Amino acid sequence: MIEVATPAAMFDLGSKLGAKFRAGDLIVLNGPLGAGKTVLVQGIGAALGFAGITSPTFVISRTYVGNPSLIHVDAYRLLQRDNPNLSLDNLDIDSEREDAVTVVEWGGSIASRLSQERLEITMDRSDETRKVTFVGVGSRWDGFQP
Repeated sequence: MIEVATPAAMFDLGSKLGAKFRAGDLIVLNGPLGAGKTVLVQGIGAALGFAGITSPTFVISRTYVGNPSLIHVDAYRLLQRDNPNLSLDNLDIDSEREDAVTVVEWGGSIASRLSQERLEITMDRSDETRKVTFVGVGSRWDGFQP
């Protein structure tokens, strides 16, 4: 667990993490509104060479093309839909995932279907200092240290 006191520190944590990520990685972010998920992704993106990353809340998914690319998904609206036909599977990101780092905000259990190898990051903002925990799933993440 890491304590993060400011948005700038969350961005820095994202940059540190992003430097360790590679094409094919799946990162699942969970936490309440305002926990810093998008700021963390902005830091990850900066480490991968991308600026101007914004929340894909209303478009659900954004792809930033590079080497590797960054696929940024916000699954919040998918979880809130009454339409059972609208799901993460409908985004057709599987075809692009092998060449990208994929980060899914609000991924929860729905993102786990994308890969048996993933890093799950949970943010708790029960007070002013965010508490960020990491759980690696699969051999890719054995021994992972942020």
